Amino acid sequence: MSAIDASETSTSKEMTFAEKQAERMKRLRTLHNARNEARTHNHQEVVAEEARNKLPANYEAKRRQAEWLLEDQKKRDESAKEGKDYDRVKLLNVSAIEAERLERKKKKKNPDQGFSTYEQATVRQYNRLVKNMPSADMELYEQQKQKYGDAFYGGPNVIIHGMHKDRKEAVDKMVDDLEGQIAKRAKYSRRRTHNDDADIDYINERNAKFNKKLERFYGEHTAEIKQNLERGTAI
Repeated sequence: MSAIDASETSTSKEMTFAEKQAERMKRLRTLHNARNEARTHNHQEVVAEEARNKLPANYEAKRRQAEWLLEDQKKRDESAKEGKDYDRVKLLNVSAIEAERLERKKKKKNPDQGFSTYEQATVRQYNRLVKNMPSADMELYEQQKQKYGDAFYGGPNVIIHGMHKDRKEAVDKMVDDLEGQIAKRAKYSRRRTHNDDADIDYINERNAKFNKKLERFYGEHTAEIKQNLERGTAI
């Protein structure tokens, strides 16, 4: 009987060891899976952070502004379908103080202070052209947004060349706008008397006008430099 009891006890101990071994292996596999999951998650976070760092500083602000414009346009369309004046409906939720502040801001926006620099003139022209742009096609916007997904907003690792195809109507509008700008500039230009004795420092008529503008605004500040260059005494 003692030999049988010893055999049963040995078998019981072997089963207990096997169960412990299986439990240890199970815990080891769990730890391995957790480590791999953490490693994958950390890698994704690093990639996402690197992508965010490469974005422009005002990327989030621009995206929020675009979303606000879309929502505002959607509400405007809904008000138009209901036959309501969206501006009046919108003002119902604005206090008198806020409305007065917005009105003052609108009057001060883009004031014409005359010519200061060519950079400011370019900015004013850009703002004027943007203001005269036609209303956006929101249906097409939503279709493209669904079609391109994350690539719709672009990014440092996104190649968008060839994804968007310009419509013929949009190209025609751009051409008409450019032709209108050219016609407008032609009305304000007048041919001046050509001086045969003047120095030729231009390559065409447009460049000559540009050089005259530079001379008119900056000539007095660069006169001494030009004289030194002509005499060969410039440092």
